[in-house]
Formats: sequence, structure tokens, C-alpha cells
Amino acid sequence: MNRWAWIACALWVAAAQAQQSGRPLTLDDAWKLAEERSASLAASLAAVSAAQASADEAGVLLWSNPEVSAERSRRATAVPDTGGATVREWSAGLAQAIEIGGQRTHRLASARGALEAATWQAEQARRELRAEVERRFVRVVALQARISIERDSLALVENTADFAGRRVAAGEDSRLDGNLAIIEAARARNQLASLGDQLLQARVELGEVVQWPHAALPEAVGDLEAIRLDPSLASLLAGLPGHPLLQILRAREDAARSRLALERAARLPDVTLGLTVAREGAAEAREKVTTLSLSVPLPLFRNNSAGVAQAGAELVRAEAEFRAAKRDTEAAVKALWARARDLASRVSTLRTTVLPALAENQRLSQRALREGEIDLVQQIVVNRQLLDGRRDLLDAMTDLRLARIALELAAGSTTTPASGQP
Repeated sequence: MNRWAWIACALWVAAAQAQQSGRPLTLDDAWKLAEERSASLAASLAAVSAAQASADEAGVLLWSNPEVSAERSRRATAVPDTGGATVREWSAGLAQAIEIGGQRTHRLASARGALEAATWQAEQARRELRAEVERRFVRVVALQARISIERDSLALVENTADFAGRRVAAGEDSRLDGNLAIIEAARARNQLASLGDQLLQARVELGEVVQWPHAALPEAVGDLEAIRLDPSLASLLAGLPGHPLLQILRAREDAARSRLALERAARLPDVTLGLTVAREGAAEAREKVTTLSLSVPLPLFRNNSAGVAQAGAELVRAEAEFRAAKRDTEAAVKALWARARDLASRVSTLRTTVLPALAENQRLSQRALREGEIDLVQQIVVNRQLLDGRRDLLDAMTDLRLARIALELAAGSTTTPASGQP
């Protein structure tokens, strides 16, 4: 990399840091950045433009261009009293091939089907990109929350270790109990360091999808409990016909059916109409000749059997893909909806039943330890149970959020693409 490239890179990083300095990264920000900088989404949108150009070309009045011909000749003729003369003659013609059998209609329908498929493909690419961004964003937010839990746990464990050290020094607890508290504190510090490495990797992955240097990426701010209405399974299944993936395959099936009709119509030969104007004869007897011609090739040796067979195979494949996708999408929605419902029930149980009881046990155990009613080992067990409960709740909330993301992606949407239907 030359010096100017290094300077440009440094300026870009500096601009990125200046733009995001002091401002946290929200999920909406991450979506916007990813959509603006995604190469795959840009390629999908470019494919829509290409399909639009093909549809425009298929809609022209005549598929083939007219042919213009011109001819100029010199003829030596025998003229009385002169012994011969040279006559210059010329002709000009125009020929146009005309399709029959509805080929233009079928070609236009096929091109429009391809355009519709490309449009829905761009919409599906956008939805997949947003789902991937949200998954990586949720992982970063979850790890940040986990680190916060581990820091609270470390503070609690260190307080317990200090208390244990004083009891061991006073002879109230054994050295074994004191070592157990020290080990718990060391494990908590090690866990915190491990989570820091995981958070760094998660930030790198998020920076990749939003095309942003992870070192300049601000702290992700969001809630694991996204405010969304949980639809019923019946409403999700009712909305499946509008799924972008099914719309893509349906449009491809329609395009393949029109292409088969086009190939069958192409068996009929094109009719070529021609008009020629010529000037012939000697100067004393010049003649103007106008010729109207009609030519039709005879399909004796080639009747487009290969094109028909290939288009028929494409239609069979498109129909099979549509049926399989419809069946698989419905099964995926049912499975993901059941998983999301089970995870929601688990989150509710942990939040309303398990964690309040563990928090109460932790408060009671601290008081009992100060009063000598329990030993240090029991206190450590209670602290560990509370920490495990908070971890379980965070993991369940994360899994629920990820399951909802997958469910929304699998269920699709009934809205039309952002770029509009053709």
C-alpha cells in the first residue's frame, strides 16, 4: 500500500471516529450502516436494474432489427448505331423479420417474471442482512450485559473473600474455607477476562457486517427484549404467501412457464417482409422496379426441440423448488414458533419465580453468615446459585431474542418490496 493509500485509510478511520464519537451505536444505526455499505445488497439492487433493462428490451415492438440493403451495378449492353454502352443500375431494399405465434407476448411475460423475481430477491437480501446485523448486535449487547453481571459477581465474591479472610484469621473458619473463597474470586476474574475476549470477537464480527473498524465502533446500546407483538401461529402461517422467498420462486416459476411457451412458439418460423426499389435499363428506357417480397424458412431440419426441452426442464425444476420451499417454510415457522413460545415461558419462570427466590436466599444467607448460623461454604453456594440464575436468565433472554429474529425471517412479510413491484 502506497503512502497516499495509507493517508486515505487514516482519514477514513478518523472521520468514522469523529462521526461516532460520544454517540452509542443503536440497532437502527447498525441497520443503516450495513444497508449503505453491503456489497451483496448492492449486487442484488444492480441485478434489479439489469432485469428492468431486459424487460424494457423485451417490450420493444419488433424483436429483430430491420435490414437495409443497397446495390449498384454496371451493365454493358448492345445499343444500335453505337456498338455498345455501359448502363449504371442501382437498387435499395428494406427487410424486416416479424415474429408470429405470440412470441413477443411470451418473451415480455418471461422478462417481467424475471424482474419480479429480482425485485423480491433484493428484498430478501435486505431482510437477511438486517437479520444478520441484529443477531451480531444482540450478541454484543448480551456479552456486555454478561460482563456487567460478572463484575457484580466479582465484587460480591471479593467481599465474601475478604470476610472469609477475617474469619480465618480470627479462627472462626478453617483455612480450607478461606482458600475456597479465594478460588471463587480467582475464577470470577478469569471468567471476566474470558468474556472480554468474547466481546472483542463479537465487536469484530459486528464491525465486519456494518463495514466499520471494530476499534472505532462505539458501545452497542440496546435491549434484549425488543418491543414486538408476538403473533399467533395462525397469523404467521396466513402471511406465508407474501414471504419474499416464496414470491421469488413463484415469479421464477411464472417466468419459466412463459419461457417454455416462447420456445414452443419459436418453432413457428419468422416471416420476413421485404421491399426493394430499383432503377434498371438503358438511359433511353429507364425502368423503376418496386418489389415486395415475403420469405418464410422451412423448419425441416431444426424445429427448436432442444430449446423446448430445456425450457420444460427449467419449469419442472422451478415448480419443484416452489413446492419444497412452501413446505419447508411452513415447517420452519411452526418449529421456530414453538421454540420461541417455550423460551418465553422459560424467561417468565426465571424472572418471576427463580430469581426472586435466589435473591432472597442470598440476602438471608448473608445475615445468617454474620450471625454464625451458616458457614462460609454455604454462603459461597448461595452466591453461586444467584449468579447462575442471573446467567440463566440472560442466556434465555438472548436465546429468545435470537429465536424471534429467526422466526421473523422464516415467516417473511406480506409487504411489497421497497423498490416496488414491477
